[in-house]
Amino acid sequence: MSSETLLPTISALQIPTLKQEETIEITFKANNKKIKMPAPPEISKDQLKEQFDFYWTESIDPHTSRRKEIMKKYPQVTKLCGHVESTKYISVFVVLLQITISYYLKDTFPLSLKFLLLAYFIGGFANQNCFLCIHELSHNLGFKKPIHNKLFSIITNLPIGIPYSASFQPYHQLHHKFLGDEVYDTDLPTKYEAIFLSNVLGKAFFATFQIFFYALRPMFVTTVPYTAIHLLNVIVQFLFDYLVIHYWGWYSYFYFLISSFLAGSLHPTAGHFVSEHYIFRPPKIYRPFLDLPPVETYSYYGILNLFTWNVGYHNEHHDFPFIAWSNLPKLKETAPEFYSGLPTHESWCWTIVDFIFNYDVTMFNRVKRNTAGKKLRSLVDFDDNSK
Repeated sequence: MSSETLLPTISALQIPTLKQEETIEITFKANNKKIKMPAPPEISKDQLKEQFDFYWTESIDPHTSRRKEIMKKYPQVTKLCGHVESTKYISVFVVLLQITISYYLKDTFPLSLKFLLLAYFIGGFANQNCFLCIHELSHNLGFKKPIHNKLFSIITNLPIGIPYSASFQPYHQLHHKFLGDEVYDTDLPTKYEAIFLSNVLGKAFFATFQIFFYALRPMFVTTVPYTAIHLLNVIVQFLFDYLVIHYWGWYSYFYFLISSFLAGSLHPTAGHFVSEHYIFRPPKIYRPFLDLPPVETYSYYGILNLFTWNVGYHNEHHDFPFIAWSNLPKLKETAPEFYSGLPTHESWCWTIVDFIFNYDVTMFNRVKRNTAGKKLRSLVDFDDNSK
């Protein structure tokens, strides 16, 4: 007997509307047996999420409540918080590695196979490591004092080729403090991005050039305070770029730029961008502001965490932003029951493929909240990592 014969057929399809107290009759093909069951509750069209809209909710982000529950049950997790000394040494090694390779390629044409292979398989991993080291430093996890983290971020920024670290820090703090906020969470795609990029070609374009979306989108969505650190970031980066071009030539500088582009494009480590907060298994029915939102943060526990400061431990990171990369696995081990049941990604590479070709996954597959407003935004301490 095939599995198909076990599927029920609904014999009451002629009923125009069904009220909750009514019943429907179902006939099983396998044995011609008929049963009656309650009809599903009637849901108005106004209550349903439109196909091309985000998952709107008024609920607070789940990380706040989970953090409180974990701290109540396991108060010792606070001992995992704080900066890690090894971060700066690893970062210096990666920066020097990239500078060495850029010198090695100073006479190699950028579109040659040798250049592109090195840029993809070493430069892509290395510059993704730099991106995510700056992410660690934005949470003050490299040094005890915030100013030291900001200054060291400028050094880590050098192989990226363009000034980036000073702006990333405040924008990323807004992402944590206002997760899903329609204005202040600049990790969210805008409505116009979602409208035009939700088909296969659009998603492929986004995945290929997503580094530009993450770099440019914040400037069009909200603003952050500009400080002397921003100016210093620009001056140091442009001076470094000038020296590289002057003494080694444009090819060396192009190595930095191409490595950065590849790190944020169709690269294994770039899978973390779309894996962290996009909903890959959306509910069939969702009522905005009425239903609890789908899970909005996803972790990945695979081998690529070795190159990316354990950014795959993303639920853990959002629960405790002041726990450094090397201690995130310890958090999961300490409170396993809080994480074992959450959906995860098994592969960043497959995540990119699934994101592009899965019809159910669109740019709208993000949880969004109405903006918290300028008053709460004005109270933000960009050096506070408690949330």
